[in-house]
Amino acid sequence: MTSEESEIRLPQSKTELFVAFTQMALQGVGGVLVIVQHELVNRRKWLTQAQFVEEWSVAQVMPGPNVVNLCLILGGKYFGVAGALAAVSGLILAPMLLVLTLAILFGGVSDSAVAQGALKGMGAVSGGLIMATGLKLSKTLPQSPLGLWLAIVFAVITFTAVGIFRVPLIGVLLGLGLLACLLTYRALGRAAQRDEGDAK
Repeated sequence: MTSEESEIRLPQSKTELFVAFTQMALQGVGGVLVIVQHELVNRRKWLTQAQFVEEWSVAQVMPGPNVVNLCLILGGKYFGVAGALAAVSGLILAPMLLVLTLAILFGGVSDSAVAQGALKGMGAVSGGLIMATGLKLSKTLPQSPLGLWLAIVFAVITFTAVGIFRVPLIGVLLGLGLLACLLTYRALGRAAQRDEGDAK
């Protein structure tokens, strides 16, 4: 067990899950992933950085919004179906009420130059937040069963395919995703065989 794993503390109740995800959602202006990663790993210590990357990877390949999927995974892991409902409700309920209120208020000023400029500025900040989180998550690449360089190759190919050549995400997931899973499975199998050989 690493020192990071020894510091893990699990949520104590479904209420704590609900409140925690409500707080995260209300802070997550322009991209809740940044906040969720900071809260779950650094502040609340419910997950290690490596565990967060693993859970986030699963959430990304599931249909639906990534952060909602992560809530379902974590809530279900800690408290079953009730925990999943508590986490997702916390993530969605307060922001939904806030957005509905803002939509009503914004309707009267949406054509003004100030309002349009504010929206464009928030878009730039959102992009920066997502890039910063990507860099934080990349620190776990050396621990990947694929090895650092092969993980980087997959990341570059994925970025090029989706960002530059506009390959549909489902195609990239089915192609590169399945190949990465196969290579990881083989790497883990070889590592297990080596461990068995060392034990003998």
